[in-house]
Amino acid sequence: MSQVAIDSGSRGEAAVLEVEHLRKVYQQGKGETVAIGDISLDVRKDEFVSILGPSGCGKTTLLMCLAGLLDPSAGRVSIRGKTVTSPHPDVTLVFQDYSRSLYPWLSVSGNVLFGMRRRKHPKSEKLARARQALAMVNLQSFESHYPWQLSGGMQQRVAIARALAYDPEIILMDEPFASVDAQTRADLQDSFLEIWSRQKKTVVFITHDIEEAIYLSDRIYVISNRPCRVIECLDVGLERPRRQSVTRQDPLFTDYWRHLFSIMQAEQAQGRRLEQAG
Repeated sequence: MSQVAIDSGSRGEAAVLEVEHLRKVYQQGKGETVAIGDISLDVRKDEFVSILGPSGCGKTTLLMCLAGLLDPSAGRVSIRGKTVTSPHPDVTLVFQDYSRSLYPWLSVSGNVLFGMRRRKHPKSEKLARARQALAMVNLQSFESHYPWQLSGGMQQRVAIARALAYDPEIILMDEPFASVDAQTRADLQDSFLEIWSRQKKTVVFITHDIEEAIYLSDRIYVISNRPCRVIECLDVGLERPRRQSVTRQDPLFTDYWRHLFSIMQAEQAQGRRLEQAG
């Protein structure tokens, strides 16, 4: 695995988002569940970072802590050096379940505008931002439609447009393409990468799909079973722009996949042993 580069940490660039020894424990009656054991990581400006881990390992809990929607039991999340204690105005989320994140009684345009309700822009500017964001995701002809009139992939594009119109510094994404079919998923991946290359947002992307993490990311943090911890940070050296038919055929892509698969396979085996022992 000589081609696989393990990132040993910051390259001297200032981190926009930092997580320092984060721990999250849920109290359940007289017992407790440790969702996050001890996680430290950083994300640099305009970087696309994926957090890869097995299902149920605590990835979504981690994302909620990054967003300021959950208080950590210990440790610290900071944005540009300031501790996050509540939802941050320069952070927005895109969830996996697009059907629940969109309001069915609002039009496509209304859903995008709703995401900007806390922005103190004039109404005309908000309308212009909404139209621009919908054009970015190729939904400019569907402003007056309602979510239930759209396919799953189109609904997720609305959710992405809402995040883009808000114009955050950091976009947090919780397995946003997991609920659509394989072709739509590939299309959404390419569309979002194209937008990201032009808009240059800082992205933290949660996934349990190894190929997706490799295809999208600059770096990948691999985390363990619950209580999760960082196992490894992988620096992805694939050239950009990326294309499904080309990038996935790159021998380096295969090397990354084999390396990450071996880690994930070992984690799953360890998880099964712990369940049997418990």
